[in-house]
Amino acid sequence: MAQEIERKFLVKCDCFKQDAFKATRITQGYLSSVPERTVRVRVKGDKGFITIKGIGSESGASRFEWEKEIPVDEVKELLKICEPGVIDKTRYLVKAGEHTFEVDEFYGDNDGLTVAEVELGSEDEAFDRPKWLGEEVTGDVRYYNSMLMKNPYKNWK
Repeated sequence: MAQEIERKFLVKCDCFKQDAFKATRITQGYLSSVPERTVRVRVKGDKGFITIKGIGSESGASRFEWEKEIPVDEVKELLKICEPGVIDKTRYLVKAGEHTFEVDEFYGDNDGLTVAEVELGSEDEAFDRPKWLGEEVTGDVRYYNSMLMKNPYKNWK
């Protein structure tokens, strides 16, 4: 079983797009969104996935994660029984130094929100911070995708 360690940041501008080497549309829903275990299904490009995540560490930077590829048809069927609220976004991959940032630009009820995540080998691993990287929001549950479906960004203002 895998341990995921990542830090999350707001993005200050869309200038990251000029350095992106890949962009993929993602649609996802949650079969369970309780903090102790989230179960997510997603269509990412032309592939389907089911992911189970455990509760995060005190800092919010690490937690258990298990993911398996499943047929897109099955994801589409499972999306019909997911909790209300679907996450729709484009994920851009942007290299910065030795790391690759996953930058998510949200649509729909979360339009206007762009966040970047970087996966690390340890919670205190150093990494290059691109100029477009803004405030750190690691551990702020409002920015978890499972929470954005319940309390979307459009409601924050």
